[in-house]
Amino acid sequence: MGLSRHDAVVGIAASGRTPYVIGGLDHARSVGAATISLACNRGAEISDHAEVAIEVDNGSEVLTGSTRLKAGTSQKLVLNMISTAAMVRIGKVYGNLMVDVRPTNEKLRARAERIVLDATGCTPEQAHDAYLAADGHAKTAIVMILAEVGATEARARLRSARGFVRDAIG
Repeated sequence: MGLSRHDAVVGIAASGRTPYVIGGLDHARSVGAATISLACNRGAEISDHAEVAIEVDNGSEVLTGSTRLKAGTSQKLVLNMISTAAMVRIGKVYGNLMVDVRPTNEKLRARAERIVLDATGCTPEQAHDAYLAADGHAKTAIVMILAEVGATEARARLRSARGFVRDAIG
């Protein structure tokens, strides 16, 4: 699958003028994808090639040319904010919990059960039973407990709520 209007591209260049980042942003815009630039200079050249420009003015590096210091750290913080906001926006979060987990091992299964417990305030036994009845799907287990419904109804509510737990229980 190629890049399309359903995608978003974040072009990252500490200097704000890296040619291949500019080329990537221009290509993304040409196919209708959303574009965001992230640079560590005000008035960065890449800002002119994106719909949303993020410019973090963190000043000179302690060691000139070592962008892994302040520039790299500030860009990582901005990317953390973007990915966190995206997870909230697409329904992966309920309250302050990442609820759309894929438990592929025992550690993650235990974490998913704790998430059900924390999200609902139920007993550990109730969280365990709902988690099992939901076939290991934490969001379904949460809806089951909070809406007081079975797994089939919880799944249906989540589907009609586009995966948002808050809407599924409301």
